[in-house]
Amino acid sequence: MQFQITQIEFDFTDDTDDEELDVESQQKIYNNVLGQVWIADDEDDLVEEITCAYGWCIKSIDYRHILD
Repeated sequence: MQFQITQIEFDFTDDTDDEELDVESQQKIYNNVLGQVWIADDEDDLVEEITCAYGWCIKSIDYRHILD
């Protein structure tokens, strides 16, 4: 299935290196993800795909299904 991300909130405090990500870098990640279309089996797979791609856990996510 295809999902287009309409809203997402990352947990930028979940860094094991104890280094904070600056606001500009956080915004770049948001800009890259919002509106992007992802292919995943279901919502859990979608969250896993984005987490693996960007390295940050997701607090919340909204999306819409893209029909083929």
